[in-house]
Amino acid sequence: MNLVAILLIIVYAVIGGLSTAVLTISLPALIIWKFYRKVKYKKAWTD
Repeated sequence: MNLVAILLIIVYAVIGGLSTAVLTISLPALIIWKFYRKVKYKKAWTD
């Protein structure tokens, strides 16, 4: 394969992997944080 094509594949793989990791970590963290605030401070889920 062409060197440029290989580099583009690597760049796109890193970008896709990072966005997947951020979503995988941040969504459960957000849900846990909202649950913690609901229990501790008696706040609504949407506050």
